[in-house]
Amino acid sequence: MIVDLSVPITTGMPVYPGDPEVELRPALTVTGEGVNVLEVHLGSQSGTHVDAPYHIDDSLPRLDDLPLERFLGEAEIVDVRGLRPRAPITPDLVAPHLRPGTILLIATGWASMWGSEDYLRHPWLTAETAELIVESGIRTVGIDALSVDPTPAEDLPAHRALCGAHAVIAENLRSLDLLVDAQADGRPIEVSLLPLRLEGADGAPVRAVARVGPARRREPVRQRVPHE
Repeated sequence: MIVDLSVPITTGMPVYPGDPEVELRPALTVTGEGVNVLEVHLGSQSGTHVDAPYHIDDSLPRLDDLPLERFLGEAEIVDVRGLRPRAPITPDLVAPHLRPGTILLIATGWASMWGSEDYLRHPWLTAETAELIVESGIRTVGIDALSVDPTPAEDLPAHRALCGAHAVIAENLRSLDLLVDAQADGRPIEVSLLPLRLEGADGAPVRAVARVGPARRREPVRQRVPHE
């Protein structure tokens, strides 16, 4: 099963406060020029996207400096649905799910508020949580919210902890509730967060998808037969 984890790119879609607005319009049409070509205006952080470390510091790696392995791999889902608006996501909530080399996806449930004012009131990672994730060896983190930090934020401590370790951050994911259920059923989950190849970029939109496999078989327990 393939699950689409991306929001659609549309004219006037929600963007982070202060980011470029999104506009799609026909540049060429079949009627006028014989072909349809769309003109696209958006920011690097539009929609479902990934942040490169360069997003918060000129000295850190840009998008095309990162290995492709950062954008593909086995996923571990953290279910923090039910948190209050603007609630902190504390270390104890993520600690049981930290496995080095996996892509950590944090399901807040806030994707259901996409397009509303409440979408800006999402839960967020504390600096201590981000630091624990980094210490565990994880280098890719995604969330179904506008940011891993509060919105708006005077500083970006979670971004700084993750990006400082050259980690990738994916934001504005959706449908993580389906992955929570799949994980509970023991089904393996692989995620692709491959971005547009924008040279020297701080980030880029992605078509994020997950491949959910069948439930892993449990080996039957063999009973020892006592010797007669």
